[in-house]
Amino acid sequence: MRDITLQINYHEYETAANLPEADQLLILKARESVKNGYAPYSGFHVGAAVLLQNGIIITGNNQENAAYPSGLCAERTALFYAASQYPNVPIIAITVSLFSPKQSGIARPCGSCLQVMSEYEDLAGKPLHIILDGSDRIVVLDGIDNLLPFRFRIADLK
Repeated sequence: MRDITLQINYHEYETAANLPEADQLLILKARESVKNGYAPYSGFHVGAAVLLQNGIIITGNNQENAAYPSGLCAERTALFYAASQYPNVPIIAITVSLFSPKQSGIARPCGSCLQVMSEYEDLAGKPLHIILDGSDRIVVLDGIDNLLPFRFRIADLK
C-alpha cells in the first residue's frame, strides 16, 4: 500500500477588481446570466460564461424542471451551446457564478459539469482556465485536474 496526496492549485481573490480585465469581463457576463436562470425549485441561481479561442463569449444559466432531472446546469448550457454554434473552436475559459440566498461561498460545478469541462479541455489541447465566482470570494484554477483528478479522458476511451 502507498499513501498518495493530491494537491490542488488555485488562486483566491476577494473581488473581481483584482483580476485581469479578461477575467473581469467573464465574471461580469456570468453574473448577468445568473439573472435569466430558471430555478423555482432550488432557489439556486447559477450563471456561466465561456470564452472561445476566437474571442466570442457565450453565456448560460441553470434551467430547472419539475420533472427532475430534466433541467440543466449553467455550465453545460453554455458549453453545449458554444460547441454547437462554434464547432471546432476551442473553449479556453469558463466562469461560473453563484447567487443563492440559501448558500454562500463560490460556485461549485457538479460532477457531470466537471466531466463535460474536462472533455472540452482535452479537445482544446491545453488547460481550461476556470473561474469560480461567489458571494465571498473568487477562485481561479488552471486545468480541470485541479477539480477532477481522476476524470475520464478522451484518450482513455480509444
